[in-house]
Amino acid sequence: LHKLLILLNVALCVVVGKTMVILFPDTTKRYILKLGEKSRMNQNPKFSYENWGPTFFSFQYLLFVLKVKWKRLEDEAYEGHPAPNTPVVALNGDTQHIFSFMRDNRPLILNFGSCT
Repeated sequence: LHKLLILLNVALCVVVGKTMVILFPDTTKRYILKLGEKSRMNQNPKFSYENWGPTFFSFQYLLFVLKVKWKRLEDEAYEGHPAPNTPVVALNGDTQHIFSFMRDNRPLILNFGSCT
């Protein structure tokens, strides 16, 4: 049910966005450029709007957003519910899931850190 609702939401956003591109191209371009400022996408002079702007509201955009949002459904944790079995990438590049590290009835402890 969640995936269906996400599909409907994303599809509606893409249809509205595509309609805006057709009816109001300059306004939509300014809006997309504002989004690019927030993510600092347009700070690279070699990566202009023409490189990434037209991909907004395309079929590939729809598929990518759906993939990301559906994947995030699996990653959400709620208090009092079982932990999600999210994928992790080992240092050698292999992808595994957190539960594959569990052994017998021992607790699994995750330690997150960073190094700069």
